[in-house]
Formats: sequence, structure tokens, C-alpha cells
Amino acid sequence: MRISFIGTGVMGAPMARHLAAAGHDVTVYNRTRAKAEATGLAVADTPAAAAQGADAVVTCVGNDTDLEQVTLGSDGAFAAMRDDAVFIDHTTVSAAIAERLAAARALVVDAPVSGGQAGAEQGKLAVMCGGTAEAVARAEPVMEAYAARIVHVGAAGAGQRTKMVNQICIAGVLQGLSEAVRFAQKADLDLDKVLEAVSGGAAQSWQMVNRWPTMTKGEFDFGFAIDWMRKDLGLALDEGGRIGATLPMTALVDQFYAEVQAMGGGRQDTSALVRRLGK
Repeated sequence: MRISFIGTGVMGAPMARHLAAAGHDVTVYNRTRAKAEATGLAVADTPAAAAQGADAVVTCVGNDTDLEQVTLGSDGAFAAMRDDAVFIDHTTVSAAIAERLAAARALVVDAPVSGGQAGAEQGKLAVMCGGTAEAVARAEPVMEAYAARIVHVGAAGAGQRTKMVNQICIAGVLQGLSEAVRFAQKADLDLDKVLEAVSGGAAQSWQMVNRWPTMTKGEFDFGFAIDWMRKDLGLALDEGGRIGATLPMTALVDQFYAEVQAMGGGRQDTSALVRRLGK
């Protein structure tokens, strides 16, 4: 397939490379051209130029404003796309813009991902898809290049709302994990033995297995940044207010993340939440 990939940051770049490795003809675009060139793939000057003649256009940008610019802007992809091309958005954005884009074209999938930078590099992302059955079916052969799980969760916007569920869960898990790490340290327990004991039972989680060792060492310079997590939690809180869903824990952890940002940890991994509990 001829594929346009727009947004070659820490997530998009490895995803685009997986597409090329799978045999697709990939053209990339990034606002910072050097990041696009670093992929080693063909580089377009604008989103529209990248989308010209493509069978599929994939985006993985920053937020609603970025997504609107690369799709509906003056040099946006939508004006250049073929009518039968599928559009796949992997950005975590509002359900409102996902629904707006789906109303503008026939084949649109809002497909936020979970798995972080490691999942993107390993080609093992989990993708939650909103859109019509036809659009998702057209998108699956593209996403299979970098996904371990692809689930069609509902109509346009459902993918973004499912990602909000994902982030709500992660926020709660990381707060509990942060308190558990500090409790174990205060109790002067063998941290490796504690992890071995509790990670085999009901308390086990991906965050525990992958972040407990680094949290105990004070290492946070990898993974998903707090600045992005606060953006995601803001989307969830806004949507919760709109639909009448009460999210007290999410709101509280969002405030805790704001404290870590004030400590200079905005670009650190979300597990840096433990920093606000001292040592």
C-alpha cells in the first residue's frame, strides 16, 4: 500500500518504520523536518503533499489543534486525499474532533494506542478503534504492522473515549503503586523481594512489573511524559463533565501530577508521581 504517515515523534517514527518494514511504500511528514528525515523514509513538504495518491493516511501528532491543522488546515491532508483512502488517527485527542473528522470523510478511524514508546518500537501496541465497520476493516491491514491487539470498540469517538478509560485506570494504578513503593521503603523491606512476592498475585499490573524497579531507584527519564498524561487526563475530565461521569480519583491524581510538573518533572515518565511523596 501507499501510506502517508504524519507525525514522526517518539511514537510515530517507529510505527512508520514498521510499515516500511512490512513492505508498504511510506511517505512521512513532520512539522520539524529533521525528525521526518531521521526515519530514513521519503519526506513530504506538507501534509497535503504526503497524502497525495495515498491508500491510507495515518496521523500521530500532539493534540486537537495539531490534528485539525494537519487534516483540515490550508495544507491539510483531507483536501488531497482520494475519496477511497482510509484515514487513521493515532493521536490521543477529544472525542469531539474525532467525530468531526468522521463527519468530513467516509473512511475515518479514531485509533488511539496504548503501550508507550516501547510498544511502538516493538510493534506491539494495543489499538482501540472508533468508526464504521468498513473503515476499521480497511485500516486493519495498516495497523497490523505495529499492533499486537486491534479492537473495534464502537462508532466514531468511541476509540478516544476508550483511551480515556485507559488513562483513568493508569492514573489510579500509579498513585497506588507510588504509595506502595514509599511504604515498602519506609518499612525497610527488601524491595526486590517485595516485588517478587506481590507481582505474582492480585496486585500485579503492567506498571508494577515495568516501573517498580525504576521508581525505587528514582529513574524516570523514559516512557510517557507527565505533560502528555495531564493532557490526556484533562480530556477525560472534560468528557466526564459532559456526560455526567464522576471522576474524583482522576481529578485528584491530575492535581498530584501538577505538583510534579511544578517540581520540574513535566518531561519525566508518569511513574515520577512517586516524587511528590518524598523519600
